Amino acid sequence: MNLSQHTLLVAPLNWGLGHSTRCIPIIKALLDRGANVVIASDGVALGLLKKEFPELTAYELSSYRISYAKNGRLFKLKMVLNSYKILWAIYKERQEIKRIVRVEKITGLISDNRLGVYCKGITNVFITHQLRVLSGSTTAISSKMHQQVFKKYDAVWVPDFESSSNLTGKLGHLDKKPNNLVYLGPLSRFKKKKEPIAYDLLALLSGPEPQRSMLEEKLLSEFKSFKGQAIMVRGVIEEEQKIEDLQLDHGSLKVVNYMQSEELMSIVRQSAMVLCRSGYTTVMDLAKLGKKAFFIPTPGQYEQLHIAERLDAQKIVPSCTQNEFTLEQLERVEGYSGLAVFSSEVDFDLVFSIF
Repeated sequence: MNLSQHTLLVAPLNWGLGHSTRCIPIIKALLDRGANVVIASDGVALGLLKKEFPELTAYELSSYRISYAKNGRLFKLKMVLNSYKILWAIYKERQEIKRIVRVEKITGLISDNRLGVYCKGITNVFITHQLRVLSGSTTAISSKMHQQVFKKYDAVWVPDFESSSNLTGKLGHLDKKPNNLVYLGPLSRFKKKKEPIAYDLLALLSGPEPQRSMLEEKLLSEFKSFKGQAIMVRGVIEEEQKIEDLQLDHGSLKVVNYMQSEELMSIVRQSAMVLCRSGYTTVMDLAKLGKKAFFIPTPGQYEQLHIAERLDAQKIVPSCTQNEFTLEQLERVEGYSGLAVFSSEVDFDLVFSIF
C-alpha cells in the first residue's frame, strides 16, 4: 500500500501516556507506507511523541486539563465540576484542528479519544477501547453519550479482538456492532524477544496527577524493605533522562524518570515481574511480551478497576487497591498464569484502506 499522497494527523488524548504510546505502532505503519504524518496533542502525551518522532511536524492542542482527585471516590464529582473546562477545550481544539487541516493540507484525521479532533470533508477515524464508558451508577448515560460521539466518524478502531477471547470484556464490546466499528486486534509498540532477567521487579508508573505521584510515594516507602533488584520508571517526561541508584536494606532500586520505547521494551523483557496500573495500553504491551504482573488500578477510574477485577477473577493477573498494597501482595503473582502472548498482527493495509 502506498499512502504517499496523504497527509494524516494523529492526535492522542493527554491522559497519562497510554493513548500516545498505542499510537506509536500506527504512526510507524503510516510512515512505512509513505504517508506524511503530523502529530498533535498536549502535555506529556505530546512530549513523548516528539521524543519518539523528532522529525515529524508537531502541534500543541488545547489541554483538557484532566486531573484526578486525591480521594478516588471524588473522581467522578471532580470530572463533573470540571466538565465546562473540558467542553471549552474541545471547542477550541475543533478550531485548532480546522487551522491545522488547512495549513498542512490534511487528508485524514486519526483521533485517539480527543473529542475535538474532527473535520468535515476529510476522512475521520476515532480510536477507543471504551465502547462502554464505565462510571458507576451513571454508566448507561456516559456510554450512550460516548457512542453518540463516534457515530459521526468514518471508522471507529477498537484495539482488541472481536471474539470472546479478548482483553476488554464489556468495555470494548456491544450487544450490536455498529457498521463503522473495526476491531484491530491489540496494539503494542513492543516485540517479543527473549532477554536475560536482570531485575526481579519493574515498577511502571503512569497516569494523571496527583495519583501518579501518590503511588510513587507509596512504592518508594514500600521498596525500602524489598529483597532483590528493582527498577522504577516514573513516567515523567522531561528534557533529559535522569537515573538515580538507591541502596535498599536487602537490595537495590534504580529510578528513571522516563524511557523511550526501545529502552523500555528491553527493560520489560529483562524484568521477572511488572507492577503497574491496569491501563489498557499497559495490558496490551504486557500481553505482547507474555509477562507476569501485578495491577494497582487508579483510584476512581472505573475502566481500570474493571480490567483489573476481570483479570484477577480469571486468575491471570492479581490486583489490589492503592491503599491495600504492600510488598506481601506480590507473593500472589506466583498463583496466577500471567498474560498470554498474543500472536496476531494488525492488518494495517486493510485498516488504512479507508484513506
